Amino acid sequence: MKTIEGNLVGGKPWTRVRERSLLLTLAVIQFTTILDFLIIIPLGPQYKRIFGIDEGQFGYIVSAYGIAAGLSGLAAGFFLDRFDRKKALAWLYLGFTIGTFFCAIAPTYHLLIASRFFAGAFGGVVGAVVLSIVGDVVPMERRGAAMGTIMSSFSISSIVGVPLGLVLATSYNWHVPFFGLAALSVLILLVVLAITPPLRGHMEHASDQHPVARTWAIMTHPDHQKAYLFMAALTCAGFCVFPYIATYMVANVGLTEKQLPLIYLFGGLCTFFSMNWVGRWSDRSGKMRVFTLTSLSTAVPILVLTNLPRVPLVVAIATSTLLMICMSGRMVPAMAMMTGAVEARDRGGFMSINSSVQQFDMGHKSLLSAKILGQVPVGRMTHFQINGVLSLASAYYCIYLAKFLKAPAGKHVPAEPVILEI
Repeated sequence: MKTIEGNLVGGKPWTRVRERSLLLTLAVIQFTTILDFLIIIPLGPQYKRIFGIDEGQFGYIVSAYGIAAGLSGLAAGFFLDRFDRKKALAWLYLGFTIGTFFCAIAPTYHLLIASRFFAGAFGGVVGAVVLSIVGDVVPMERRGAAMGTIMSSFSISSIVGVPLGLVLATSYNWHVPFFGLAALSVLILLVVLAITPPLRGHMEHASDQHPVARTWAIMTHPDHQKAYLFMAALTCAGFCVFPYIATYMVANVGLTEKQLPLIYLFGGLCTFFSMNWVGRWSDRSGKMRVFTLTSLSTAVPILVLTNLPRVPLVVAIATSTLLMICMSGRMVPAMAMMTGAVEARDRGGFMSINSSVQQFDMGHKSLLSAKILGQVPVGRMTHFQINGVLSLASAYYCIYLAKFLKAPAGKHVPAEPVILEI
């Protein structure tokens, strides 16, 4: 039997089964929010053809979600720690579900951008609440594995969601994947209400300060600012390249739109195993060490993919899969270190502001990358290698910034659930 000595979560003993159920629920939530964002990227060639837009205009579809999430995350930082995590998660996820439905019924380019903005305003903060819950209930010594579980949702969305969404979009139309995702989100919302325990421990000191003063203190804390800079660089490394892989594979490497699902299928399948393995590795060997090694490993796949000529399908799949493994591997120890760099009572506000930084940077870098890219008359993408250099520089800069991520010193950190074997 497994229980916790003198430790209750949601009024019940915290057991390994409850922890795993909660982590699985949070991973499924992340799956839908990540898929909502990811499915846009490989649909780029279809949007360009259907709406008659160029690469820069497609960049606005990608960035609308991130910009909205950045604004809402900044606003949420003022009040997120004043609410039960379960209630905050449920209401925000409901808003995300409605926004996804709006994307499904959007008939025009401009209404699609507006719908993406609405979905992002809720979806970005959902991610902050999910990470805050993990930080609240999972001890640091197991947090790497927990983050591996949560972040494997990226892999599952790539293995199942993106290829299935692309098949539905190519077989029917681009609206269908969003209808399916909205319906799935309704079912998941019901599971959230049933599985997630009330989490109010962080609210003990929530009223000690005015919300504005509290948020300002979180934003201006020197250690927090270093963490925000780290997140911006971490995001930049990915979003200089990832939003335009699908377009590059079609325009320059010679893949067809029907072959694109294979890129995400194989990449997602491999990262599903690699991210969980990296999570356990970081718990054993140290999160900073593993982050450094995984960041150094990104050089070859970034430079090869952004300079890839017309090659056989198997080479294209191998290159993109290696890139996904290396880039996603950094995120597991990085997010474990991020959640440990702040006190529990400030974690919701910190993660919300951190999410805001991440989402703003996603939107900004997507637009910047689109401005750098060009096309020759035959439709081939140009200057993608510049994006690759910027991505690699950001990945290596993160190694330097990561050393500033450290647990709060000289402050009381509330005891976290420790599961004992009986």
